[in-house]
Amino acid sequence: MNAVVNAEEFIGKTVGRRTAPIDSLKFAMGLQATMHALRPMRIRKGVYRFKSHEEADQWLMDRLTQKPEN
Repeated sequence: MNAVVNAEEFIGKTVGRRTAPIDSLKFAMGLQATMHALRPMRIRKGVYRFKSHEEADQWLMDRLTQKPEN
């Protein structure tokens, strides 16, 4: 089946337009900074022993909420 394309056909209207960001490098740098700020904290691998689940939960929350050293 061959498609027939009429190059002289008038296209009545265009629905929706997508525009590029004004400064794509600045946009990308902002996105990268956001992703860097939202990355999860790294917790060292290993076996940790706790006396209770509450103590383990508190330890994990302390590690996740501390500020990064870098």
